[in-house]
Amino acid sequence: MAKRFSIALVGLLFLCCSWTVMVNAEGEYLKYKDPKQPINARIRDLMKRMTLAEKIGQMVQADRSVVSREIMRNYSLGSVLSGGGSEPLPHATPQDWINMVNDFQEGAISSRLGIPMLYGIDAVHGHNNVYKATIFPHNVGLGATRDTHLVKKIGAATALEVRATGINYAFSPCIAVCRDPRWGRCYESFSEDPEIVKKMTDIIIGLQGEIPADSRKSVPYVGGKDKVLACAKHFVGDGGTIRGINENNTVIDWHRLLSIHMAPYLDSVIKGVGTIMTSYSSLNGVKMHANHELVTNFLKGTLKFRGFVISDWQGIDKITYPPGSNYSYSVLAGVQAGIDMVMVPFNFTDFIGNLTDHVINKRIPMSRIDDAVYRILRVKFMMGLFENPLSDESFIDQLGSQAHRDLAREAVRKSQVLLKNGENADSPLLPLSKNASKILVAGSHANNLGYQCGGWTIAWQGLNGNNLTAGTTILSAITTAVDPSTEVVYSKNPDADYVKSNNFSYAIVVVGEHPYAETLGDSLNLTIAEPGPSTITNVCASVKCVVVVVSGRPLVIEPYISQIDALVAAWLPGSEGHGVADVLFGDYRFSGKLAHTWFKTVDQLPMNVGDAHYDPLFPFGFGLTTEPVKA
Repeated sequence: MAKRFSIALVGLLFLCCSWTVMVNAEGEYLKYKDPKQPINARIRDLMKRMTLAEKIGQMVQADRSVVSREIMRNYSLGSVLSGGGSEPLPHATPQDWINMVNDFQEGAISSRLGIPMLYGIDAVHGHNNVYKATIFPHNVGLGATRDTHLVKKIGAATALEVRATGINYAFSPCIAVCRDPRWGRCYESFSEDPEIVKKMTDIIIGLQGEIPADSRKSVPYVGGKDKVLACAKHFVGDGGTIRGINENNTVIDWHRLLSIHMAPYLDSVIKGVGTIMTSYSSLNGVKMHANHELVTNFLKGTLKFRGFVISDWQGIDKITYPPGSNYSYSVLAGVQAGIDMVMVPFNFTDFIGNLTDHVINKRIPMSRIDDAVYRILRVKFMMGLFENPLSDESFIDQLGSQAHRDLAREAVRKSQVLLKNGENADSPLLPLSKNASKILVAGSHANNLGYQCGGWTIAWQGLNGNNLTAGTTILSAITTAVDPSTEVVYSKNPDADYVKSNNFSYAIVVVGEHPYAETLGDSLNLTIAEPGPSTITNVCASVKCVVVVVSGRPLVIEPYISQIDALVAAWLPGSEGHGVADVLFGDYRFSGKLAHTWFKTVDQLPMNVGDAHYDPLFPFGFGLTTEPVKA
């Protein structure tokens, strides 16, 4: 009897506490705080209570460096973000991140209406800004796997690591269709082929969760505290700019726009993606951040997207040239185009002032503000943020977990593309022998974790060296893979005499690009970084060699191909270098296939499968296979 009474008492206390949350100081019932009410009813109830200032505050996303608990409360800001490399302190732990995020969130929920915030971060190949997180291969490598089940698992693992730091919103995936490898963001693209990109949007299901069978398609869905809000980007045509110049103009007819660049967005909307980010680039001369026809009429109208549209970093500033030269006009054009949440990292008070002025003077109708806020609130209610605004610390041990590192290693080995293996099928070099007496490992990228992770790793532009985060270099993986009796000699850039005089059984040369991101990665020559070419020549002229290219895209390799016995495209494999050794030594088979055409010379670019002038060094879909070595 006593036990039954105590259970009843606990239930009564819970109901009383719940009721307290759902009433204000005047004792008025707050429908929007009642989780039993339908989401649309909660949104309408909340919006009728909101002032114009509170509504505009919800449309703001500011960088963590300029906000505080008090600012969150006083301005009712809708979101905060960490820009590339923006962290609470160097080598921050998950608890450090959680403390920071919760501090901002406590400010948000202490505002008059208590609307919780979203915290966003670029988790584009794992939780890549965070020390000791698992760094997965960039999308260029994942596209070579063609494995939708794998990317779904990577999405789920990334969501767990993001939640481990208390963050609930990832600016991922990039679903650009890269049509020109000269583009500095090509490594963020799964493929030049929209069919592959469409399939790889399954990563959204991993990030956000599987939509229940009884849910409406195209309505945003995030399935629980172990999932995060995703963001398909950059709408639309960013991978098709002239000469691959970042943020440039894409010139294309309507049919080709729909069939190439727009195609993955339909799949993303169907899979419930919660947010879509507009592109810096222009389409036929119109800035995408000011393109009402595509953002409002097509994305929200024709495709029936029900999440919210977010700008890119200072994206509305770039509507004019020079950026910010007519900020009032940029605010007007961007919001009128249909952007709902505006990433104004630093000057959010200017944005608020300008937008308020436009609304008061009826240059922007109240209906446009209400549409934006309704969409933002729909996502927040759908995520359960009003019931669970603060971070769940039970996920802390998920950051960099062994299970996630094993998954990343699997992704690395499945993404390796074998482009050459001996002069013919009768003389393959791979798989390499683990029992060789003495082997040479050479090249600038063999022992450099920063180089093998690439851009968007800890810092926006990536880093050089091995002290940036936790991981395994390719050299370390090779050393672990071979027999203990095998002597492994590492020389970054040996001369030919050194190679000839040491009687090596074979050599592994690891070269490629230095890290970059966005515009700083644009390249008109696409060459292997020095001293890579001389390393290839010095080593491969004197001993059997396999060259492993670590890069975010195909590079000029044709001049050296005759000197090379075996050639592997390793892309940007991330923190788990063991995956490269797994296939080099035959523990697993090579299975990756090119998702981007490998050109002969840059003069051929742009060149994509199906073009009349298609004459590649290695065609789209190419990739040799090997069989595993039986132990």
